[in-house]
Formats: sequence, structure tokens, C-alpha cells
Amino acid sequence: MSRWRPPAPGSTAIITREGFERLKAELDHLWHTVRPEVVKALAAAAAEGDRSENAEYTYRKKQLGEIDRRARYLSKRIPSLKVADHAPTDTGMVFFGARIEIENIDNGEVCRYRIVGPDETDAKRGWISIDSPLARAVLKKRIDDEFVAELPGGKTSFAVLSVDYD
Repeated sequence: MSRWRPPAPGSTAIITREGFERLKAELDHLWHTVRPEVVKALAAAAAEGDRSENAEYTYRKKQLGEIDRRARYLSKRIPSLKVADHAPTDTGMVFFGARIEIENIDNGEVCRYRIVGPDETDAKRGWISIDSPLARAVLKKRIDDEFVAELPGGKTSFAVLSVDYD
């Protein structure tokens, strides 16, 4: 019996200009600031002698591995991203980068979201991935359009209240 599993579906390789610059800054910070400090601390911990019982050495090795893993991911991901710099020609329709206000028809709750790439989602700011079920359902809708989204809690009906691309 094999343990083969089909590959996970890839995330959409699109990002806003701000998100792209943030990822590049994170990679530069990892390589030029964080990693050299951790390497220096690792060398100091290794110089203390017996590495088998050296907690500082073990911690720094794991920390270096995490930094290298993230840097490797960013190094591969950044070149594959497509930056969406401009608003679409039809700004009355919901596309990538839109700031939307929608109303849950069932309970009257109004929410504001921004549709961004999967690498820059932030729930606290209301930034949702273009790959999310809600974003996929609202794409290409206009103000006053109603739509149904298949969310983890079940199907929910929404109405689009506003669309803008600041």
C-alpha cells in the first residue's frame, strides 16, 4: 500500500504591489539581518563544547532551519508572482484588489473586505484570499447583485453594497 497523495492545489500566483514589496523586504531582512545574527549565535553555542546537551545549540540549529526554510520558499515564490498594479477597466465589478462591502442577507450583518493574493491575507484587516470561497463567489458581481457562497458554516446569501479600488 503506497502513501502517494495527489499534490495540493497550487495557490493563485497574483499579488498587489504592496504585498510584493513586503515579501521582498522580508526576504532581504531574513538574509541580511536575522540569518547572520543566528549564525553568529550558533557558532558561539557550538564553541561551548558538548553539543549533545547544549540547549542553546539545539535551539539555534532549529531557528536557522526555520529561517532557511522561509527564505527558500520566498526565493522560489517571489519570481513566480504576477503583480497586479492597476485597477480593472470596469471598476463597478468585483475583481482582484477590490475593496468590497457586502451584507449577509440572512442576518443583516455588513462586512468590508479586500480581495488580495494568498500570500498577503490578513483576517484582522479584512483582507481575504482570492482563493477563498467568499472571494470566488463575489468575483464579477456588481453593486446590488446577490450571490450565494459555500462557506464552512453552509451556504450563505450576500448582497454587494459597494466596490472600490483605492
